[in-house]
Amino acid sequence: MENVPRPAEELAVLDHELARIDARRAQLLARRSYLLTLLTPPRPVVPRPQRAPAARPAARAPETSPPSVQNALLALGGVLLAIAAIAFTVVSWGSMGIGGRSAVLGTVTAAALATPALLLRRALTSTAEAVGALALVLTVLDAYALYRVALPDADPLGYTAAACAVLAAGWAAYGLLLDRLRTPLPAAVLTAQLPLPLWALAAGASQVTFSWALLVTAVADIAIARWTKQEPARSVAGVTAWVAGGWALLIAGGLSVTAGSPLDAARPGALLLAGAGVALLVAVRVPGVAFAGALVAGLAATVATGGVLRPSVPFSWAVVGYLLCGAALLAAVRAPLPRAAVHGLCTAAGTVVTVAVVWALPSVAAALLGPVSVVDDIWSGAPGGAREAIGIDLGWPAMATAPLVLLISAGLLALAYGRLPASARPAALSGATALGWAAVLVLPSALDLGYATAVATGLVTTAGALTLAVYAHLPSARRRPAPEVLPEFSTTALVCALTGAGSVSMLSLATETTTHVTLGALLALFCGAAVALNAAGTDTGTDTGAGTEASPSARAAFLARSFQALLACLAVVTTVALLCALCASAGLPREHVALVVLAVPAAGALLGARLRRHPVALPTELTAAGAGLLALGLAAGRPENVALVLALCGVVAAGTALRPDRRPAAGYLAAALFVLATWVRLYASDVATPEAYTLPVTVPALVVGVLRRRGDPEASSWTAYGPGLAATLLPSLAAAWGDTHWLRPLALGIAALAVTLVGARLRLQALLVLGGAVLALDTLHELAPYIVQVVGALPRWLPPALAGLLLLAVGATYERRLNDARRLRESLGRMR
Repeated sequence: MENVPRPAEELAVLDHELARIDARRAQLLARRSYLLTLLTPPRPVVPRPQRAPAARPAARAPETSPPSVQNALLALGGVLLAIAAIAFTVVSWGSMGIGGRSAVLGTVTAAALATPALLLRRALTSTAEAVGALALVLTVLDAYALYRVALPDADPLGYTAAACAVLAAGWAAYGLLLDRLRTPLPAAVLTAQLPLPLWALAAGASQVTFSWALLVTAVADIAIARWTKQEPARSVAGVTAWVAGGWALLIAGGLSVTAGSPLDAARPGALLLAGAGVALLVAVRVPGVAFAGALVAGLAATVATGGVLRPSVPFSWAVVGYLLCGAALLAAVRAPLPRAAVHGLCTAAGTVVTVAVVWALPSVAAALLGPVSVVDDIWSGAPGGAREAIGIDLGWPAMATAPLVLLISAGLLALAYGRLPASARPAALSGATALGWAAVLVLPSALDLGYATAVATGLVTTAGALTLAVYAHLPSARRRPAPEVLPEFSTTALVCALTGAGSVSMLSLATETTTHVTLGALLALFCGAAVALNAAGTDTGTDTGAGTEASPSARAAFLARSFQALLACLAVVTTVALLCALCASAGLPREHVALVVLAVPAAGALLGARLRRHPVALPTELTAAGAGLLALGLAAGRPENVALVLALCGVVAAGTALRPDRRPAAGYLAAALFVLATWVRLYASDVATPEAYTLPVTVPALVVGVLRRRGDPEASSWTAYGPGLAATLLPSLAAAWGDTHWLRPLALGIAALAVTLVGARLRLQALLVLGGAVLALDTLHELAPYIVQVVGALPRWLPPALAGLLLLAVGATYERRLNDARRLRESLGRMR
């Protein structure tokens, strides 16, 4: 027999033991400190140095360095001297004429050009740079003075071109002679950009000749950049080469695109080809700009060759010509070129393809969205052709080759699939799929085929895209493409299929027969695809994760199940549309169509019971249940029909509630639907005494609830008694709210009070909440007139005062709760 001590005694024993342990621990710590002092040698005492007298604060560091000050002074001096020289030459100086000023200026220029050599010998490099820059400015002024004195009648553009050529040559020689100066050679390169273009303008040359002048200047810049040793001059030459060459190619490209004949396009085309050759040569010889040079070369060659073909064919075929010329660049993949140059040529081809696809996109948008514009003319008769069916005049003769452009672009992406890096392959395959689908979709409109052909083409493209989306997930196809390609490819195919399905559905609304056939075909496609994906979704096990940690096969299986659920939901939507179309053809009124539509929720409930825990079951049931809302909308305006629809929806929900996994949600929904159906039916019958109809329902419902609670003690009071009580209390409350007599509110209040008391006695939540709520609302209805009178008699300051008291009470309660929490925390802290 064990004697268990009382809590107070056990607590005293624990406190005693803890105190003993603490005392022993203090003794051990003291011993440890003593032993450490024995083992550690004493540290020598170092005398602290005496504090030195406070020193004066250090001098503030200068904000600028001497070289910066020197350069600023030299630059400012050079600028001021240049301004003075310009004023001396252009304006005047005293009574000197232009000849005298020219002589003085020439002398000063010679001195300025010679001075840097002397300064460099004395290692005054910065000063030499400033004086050298001033000398360059003075030579420009000398050229101006020479024009005013000796050649006043010369052509300004021609003289400027000659002067720039002489100055560029002179500055280049000066810079090579005094190679330690960094200004003359870059200035010579910049000045050398002007002679050839200015001579072309002075001679009244055409735009092609002007472009040739720019291109030759760019070639000279490339040569300077390649062979000049001074870095500033090389950098300037590289920039000016891109500017001059790019300007020349832009002018030639514009002339090629707007040429009126092949001969007119051949002139700028020759320049474009020459520019392409120069750019490709630069791409091969200069690795740093290989990609950009090859890109420019590819685009220039494409514009040149396509421009010669463009004037001979309609514009739509000219786009095909440009596209084929751009596609020819892909042959450079096997050429012995640097890798960056190959990438540049491929990018140029991709740019051409992108521009062609953008040109064709309006036709695709018209084919997809056009049927929406004629949706108001449902079953008005078959149109004369595909263009009339879509109702959008896009200038179709100019877009006749849009399908061919899209098809060629898709083929190019498919051919490039194997040569692209692994990261780009999904995009290439998805793009090829989308472009091929778009090419077939837009074909009837581009060729203005018949209406039936347009609908059939829409169904074929939808079926083809859906087949690709399903085939990508079949076990036999997973081993062929790379696993990382499957998600993007299958998603693109499915998006194309669904987009095409929506478009062809709108297109088929012109005639009854076409509508029925199209909706039936789409229903068969969706159902077949969903069934086919069932094998793909279950082939890789039960892993449903789609995160980055899942294997490719698991992600593919998850995607297949998602596609299957989506297709099942679309099959339900298509079924509803087909039923409505058939009923409309039969001439059924709206309220009868609503009853037919209710077959979809019933079938969805049966299918869900058959599929049970399949991933498709819940989405299908929810989509089918949404058809009930459509049935209510069709029955609106006839209360008796609305009541019937609500009752039938309640039957479907009650049948669904027989399944254990759907019982909680479906049971509550069934009860609510039955109650709503009862209310609507009573309203439709102009019933003034709803209790006569609701009480016969409430009594057996409560009896069933009692039996349910006896057989299943875990059953909720809401499930057992909620529907029965709500069937009478809520309609009676609605009737009492508009009743001016006292008898019904009194009877309802007594019944609600009884229900509330029973709920409080038996601790049943449903009875307590329903009874209390009805009693409160019924009492509020009866006391409302008196409350209004009392509120009107109260002084205006009373409501704010009551609100203030309420806030004070809430604040005090909040503070008390905080104090209680603080004391609890302190008590827990004192515990050991």
